[in-house]
Amino acid sequence: MKRYIPNLITLLNVLCGCIAAVFAVLNQLELAAVFVCLGILFDFFDGMAARVLDVRSELGLQLDSLADVITSGLVPGIVMFQLLGMSMSGGWNVDLSAQATDATFWVGLKVAPLPFFGFLITMASAYRLAKFNIDEHQVSSFIGLPTPANALLIISLPLILIYQNNDFLNGIILNQWFLIGMTMLSAFLLNSNIELFALKFKNWSFQDNALRYIFIIVSLVLLITLQFLAVPIIIAFYVLSSIISKIPAK
Repeated sequence: MKRYIPNLITLLNVLCGCIAAVFAVLNQLELAAVFVCLGILFDFFDGMAARVLDVRSELGLQLDSLADVITSGLVPGIVMFQLLGMSMSGGWNVDLSAQATDATFWVGLKVAPLPFFGFLITMASAYRLAKFNIDEHQVSSFIGLPTPANALLIISLPLILIYQNNDFLNGIILNQWFLIGMTMLSAFLLNSNIELFALKFKNWSFQDNALRYIFIIVSLVLLITLQFLAVPIIIAFYVLSSIISKIPAK
């Protein structure tokens, strides 16, 4: 019976991804973000359950990646699709229910291909997950940005719009060129050859896990002080600190 538990948790990730996709299509991006975060939690716990119960399997590996394609691949693509559409329609309406019932943007889509560019994130995520499944070297570290981290980066953008509600930030995030650049950067980071450390502790020694402890502490401080604006900064810090840690000391 215990061998089914990790897969059941993974299927809960699939369910969360499906619900998040529905909310993202309806432009209820705040609720979409909630279910993406829940899915990412299930993604974390299914691996932990498999290790604790010692029931890891090839089926579980494949199922995990299929779940991530939905939660951390499809949904961020839809979110970017919506953001690009908003950038074309002239701004952000904090009343998400009003956004969902406004058909103007959808009519415009008939002649506006730009929002579909956001699905480059989905394609890049699927490609990364396929590579991950056949790569035997990504055990203690990752090659390229993990899809859950990338999903958090993308879904943080509408949350910044809603909760920070700063005209300067809104202007940046709803700029078409910024969103196009973010989409391309996301696709690049997902499939780059940058080696990034994993938050896996073999022991609790500070000496052996100094970078991980520093990252966690800095991330908590940033989240408390900057709220959702902290997420892109934390991802940037994650990438830069990983790169710097690999530079050999002279």
